[in-house]
Amino acid sequence: ALGKRPQGKTCDAIEGIISEGEEIMEEFKGQPALDAGLASAAQAVEHYEIARYGTLARWAEELGLTDAKALLVATLEEEEATDQALTALAESSLNPAAQAA
Repeated sequence: ALGKRPQGKTCDAIEGIISEGEEIMEEFKGQPALDAGLASAAQAVEHYEIARYGTLARWAEELGLTDAKALLVATLEEEEATDQALTALAESSLNPAAQAA
């Protein structure tokens, strides 16, 4: 839409969050707290993505890129829904199971 070829870029922040998730996997391997820890790591990724997509959607709006804004807002809403689903899962079963152990 912008006349440029899409390309990926390594994100140091996400790499750090992934590293934290790997540490959780090592530290809590075989323990009930593992699932709660992994859910928290997944939420860290979601929160980062929410921040980024929110910013990009706002920039697209300011630049008058309505098609890009619509796509970014749709993706932002998906990320927010995933975050809410992870919260519900953690609160309903993962955290209580970890606490009970």
